[in-house]
Amino acid sequence: NLHTGFPDDEFQTLPSTPDTSTSAIPTAITRANLQRNGSVAEDVIGRRGQYGRFAERWFSKKGWGVDKRRMQGMSTDDLEKIQSPTVPSPETTITTDAATSANATVADISGPSQRGEQSEELPKNDGLRTSETGNAIHTLLPKLLRTTRILLTCRSFFFSYDYDITRRFGSRKTKALELPFHKSVDLLFFWNHHLALPLIDKGHHSFVLPLMQGFVGQRTFSINIDSSSDSALGLKEAFEKVDDGIGAQKHAIHNPDPTLILAKKDFVITLISRRSIMRPGLRYLRRGVDDEGNTANSVETEQILSSLSWAQSDKIYSFTQIRGSIPLYFSQSPYSFKPVPVLQHSYDTNHIAFKRHFTDISSRYGSIQIALLVDKHGGEAKIGEQYRDHTVQFNEENGINGTKLGFEWFDFHAECRGMKFENVDLLISSLSAKLDVYGTTVEMDGRIQANQSGVVRTNCMDCLDRTNVVQSACGQQALEKQLKKEGVELNLHTDQTTQWFNTLWADNGDAISKQYSSTAALKGDYTRTRKRDYRGAINDFGLTLSRYFNNVVNDYFSQAAIDYLLGNVTSQVFEEFEADMMSGDPAMSMRKVRQNAIDTSSKIVIADQSEDLLGGWALSCPREQNTVRTFPFEEAVLLLTDAALYAVRFDWNMEKVTSFERVDVHSITGIVRGTYITSILAAAQTNEQRNVGLVIKYRPGKEDVARVNTRSLSSTIGDDEDADAGQNQELPASTVMATETAAQRASISGMEKTTSGQKILAFKALSTRSSLADAEGPERAVFSEKDLVNSICDQINKAAAQTGVEGEGNGMTGFIEDKDIIGLIEAKKSTGLLEQWGHSLKKLVWA
Repeated sequence: NLHTGFPDDEFQTLPSTPDTSTSAIPTAITRANLQRNGSVAEDVIGRRGQYGRFAERWFSKKGWGVDKRRMQGMSTDDLEKIQSPTVPSPETTITTDAATSANATVADISGPSQRGEQSEELPKNDGLRTSETGNAIHTLLPKLLRTTRILLTCRSFFFSYDYDITRRFGSRKTKALELPFHKSVDLLFFWNHHLALPLIDKGHHSFVLPLMQGFVGQRTFSINIDSSSDSALGLKEAFEKVDDGIGAQKHAIHNPDPTLILAKKDFVITLISRRSIMRPGLRYLRRGVDDEGNTANSVETEQILSSLSWAQSDKIYSFTQIRGSIPLYFSQSPYSFKPVPVLQHSYDTNHIAFKRHFTDISSRYGSIQIALLVDKHGGEAKIGEQYRDHTVQFNEENGINGTKLGFEWFDFHAECRGMKFENVDLLISSLSAKLDVYGTTVEMDGRIQANQSGVVRTNCMDCLDRTNVVQSACGQQALEKQLKKEGVELNLHTDQTTQWFNTLWADNGDAISKQYSSTAALKGDYTRTRKRDYRGAINDFGLTLSRYFNNVVNDYFSQAAIDYLLGNVTSQVFEEFEADMMSGDPAMSMRKVRQNAIDTSSKIVIADQSEDLLGGWALSCPREQNTVRTFPFEEAVLLLTDAALYAVRFDWNMEKVTSFERVDVHSITGIVRGTYITSILAAAQTNEQRNVGLVIKYRPGKEDVARVNTRSLSSTIGDDEDADAGQNQELPASTVMATETAAQRASISGMEKTTSGQKILAFKALSTRSSLADAEGPERAVFSEKDLVNSICDQINKAAAQTGVEGEGNGMTGFIEDKDIIGLIEAKKSTGLLEQWGHSLKKLVWA
């Protein structure tokens, strides 16, 4: 989406000047406009569309040629002027025609590439954009264009010109006539809000059309009533879903004996699923909850029953359900067919997010009934038990203003073993009482007659396959009860003419599954036919293989693209992706996590309360001690007090200290700081200004201690010292690091050869930049990596000076030495061909 339009007040006749050139006029306007464009749009325009098949409908390999523009109905005057320079007219004007002005802009933006004298006038960056970021965008732009095109053409986005599809019945607001339509929609489901911000900020509200990601399905059916039994003898589908691209199927028409028909009622059933834009993304890359209580794969599904005419005098019934990932911090590896959930963070941290989640959805829906479908045995059992424990504690804490959460754990695989999916009725029976209490929303004559007072929150591990089966069963029961209120007795479970209902819900399940896992839903045959056989099992196996391929190959970049399009990250995310072939979770503040690790470590490892903490930092370090280059590098915590230095190894998932080493400041003999390049596989990794670190040289003394815990030091402070005594091993540092192999000595070749018994601690500065789009305050980098390293070294130097430490016979003068730890040349020599080939293969597959 190229923002090439201008406000009305910018379309003005420009004063003529004797030296006006052909390109100077549009340049004066487009320079300001360029700063509003994203860097991707800037690159597309700058290269004049030279991206081959990824944008073949609009661009050719030669750029926007005259013939191509004519075919697309574009203006060609600007290109003709460039190809055939003429003397500009002194009365040149800017037309108000949108197409002409847009193309004048495009032609001029590409101009500086051919006219070098004007290239300096264009903006060169957009905040965080550096040369490395620009290179990453340039490299990955074709992939981004292709991914965006696939995403936007996958038939999962819906809109309406005058009907607010983002809000369910009972929550719609009366729209003011003067209020723009996009201001009345629910921002939770306004998918293109970030993309539309340039138009919104400029007041072009008529160009803003909210998109909702999810599913919209609709069926019209007629029920013929036999007066003798008052039961439905037949029904006929007369209307297909609006968009036949999402599984709409035609069904056989059942015609009962016309002599038995005394009355007929026509109904419309509409199914709308709304995907939340909070914590968006793909299957194994977005799991669980974030700090704000938002869960992955969060979808609201509304089932609406109305008359065929939608007359205000007729009742409209609405029944809403929700799904979402288990509201705890956990992850799963995408490299396994059945990965085991790994719980993250402490119990208290999880409980805070748990409370925020249910407080938020309760404010939207009222009472909450949880339907948990994970296994009670095996890998899923542990997270299910944690979910139950948090629910129990939450209820003991008075729930939500005195209202407790309902909790029903139904082991779907165990109960439905042997393809007996009809056993789902056991769960529905146990939920029936709550469903009756919650009721449905009823609207008549434009007024709410009854409002649904609660909602069922269903989830399995993915919130896809098992969840689809259960939600369709809940929708089935709700529809039967709604029809009964209309005087119609209908059993959707046994009536063979109700296949349309199963198909509608199966289409919904497939759409949600494709958006989260890139394949149709498993167990879809049962949802469609209420039968399960071996053919369905074989089809599910094929879908499982497809999901595995997508998890490993496609999802990493797609996740970065989704976060970028939704405005959660800046273009720097592509620099991160190029370096690691994956991107971080923007919902997780790494600065907050690291600060918490520093606080936890300082409370545990500093035993002497008389020591004053001078500083704490999260840094990267080699996996093995006493080396400067041992892969993989891992994040650690460095603490400095007025008496000692603490190098802490931290379990970031469980928020616990695994081991630490205490080095008395008297033992420190010197510090080397400088370039620290550990990889040359990406452009950002070879920047000598950003890849810096420090090496602390010391001689282990009697006061130096290395403490290792076989189970991890508990983050609970207080009465655990006696308990920890039997779990932790405390040894002198000289004993723990007594061995130094020839390979390890060789790895320190960038520095002077250490004297006998001298050890080192190597640390590399983490990136001080954040790809978060709304990074403010502590999230926004205010100093560089080099500044961070200099600050650490200076503080250690001051601490050593206050204790009278002298650096290797030279006093304090030579305590800090500026020297490359691993320079670029040395890094290139130490990077083997196998490592380079491996990265090239990953880049070929992922990027």
